[in-house]
Amino acid sequence: MVGVEFFGNFDLASAAIWLFWLFFAGLIYYLQTENMREGFPLKDDDGNEAVNQGPFPVPNPKTFNLPHGRGEVVVPSQENEVAHMRTDVALARTAKSAGSPYEPTGDPMVDGVGPASWAPRRDEPELDAHGHAKIRPMASLEGFEVSAGRDPRGMAVVSGDGEVVGRITDLWIDVPEHMVRYLTLDLNPEGSGKTRLVPINLCRIKPNKVVVRSLYAHNFENIPQTKSPEQITLLEEDKITAYYAGGTLYADPSRLAPQL
Repeated sequence: MVGVEFFGNFDLASAAIWLFWLFFAGLIYYLQTENMREGFPLKDDDGNEAVNQGPFPVPNPKTFNLPHGRGEVVVPSQENEVAHMRTDVALARTAKSAGSPYEPTGDPMVDGVGPASWAPRRDEPELDAHGHAKIRPMASLEGFEVSAGRDPRGMAVVSGDGEVVGRITDLWIDVPEHMVRYLTLDLNPEGSGKTRLVPINLCRIKPNKVVVRSLYAHNFENIPQTKSPEQITLLEEDKITAYYAGGTLYADPSRLAPQL
């Protein structure tokens, strides 16, 4: 019965609390090692293995089967880490000492560095629960329409320097979520077919125009494009969004100057 001493002052209540602490310690160990399946072992700025890896060991490799016939992934594995590591970044260290900042050596928005950085995600579209591409242009979908807010189709697109760079011709819909993710921008108002995507979160839809403040007119030509006119891959999403975000700092040299 509860309260009966087994030996000394150790009774059933003591056994229960000690079992709880042992379970809790094991849970912390398990969660921390599982959290180290990707991104480990740690690397320093020069790509060498870091000295301090922390108190927990890197877990043994585990194979995960991806849904919809997309193969399998083994983590942690050296091959997986190399595949998801960018080694061609156009950056140069400003000093020899460790921890010194890096500066771009080319066009940072095109090279994808600094605020315009992107991660090498899978070059495949994100899928819904049925294995279909989640994000698709509304022109190719049935049953979708703009039921609230302003419909930007046909509106002029104005850049951060006040130039008209084209017009909106379509919307890209996250089908399962029923949300607009991108706008299709035709760089020729007459309809040349030279299109780019504009992330909906990085533009403002006004009553008679769409404003993209992060880019200037000369930046729109270099916006990363999609391989397919009907879908966008995870890698393409990262590159496009990073390009717009990087323009906040790199669109024009004047943006690098101190701002009062």
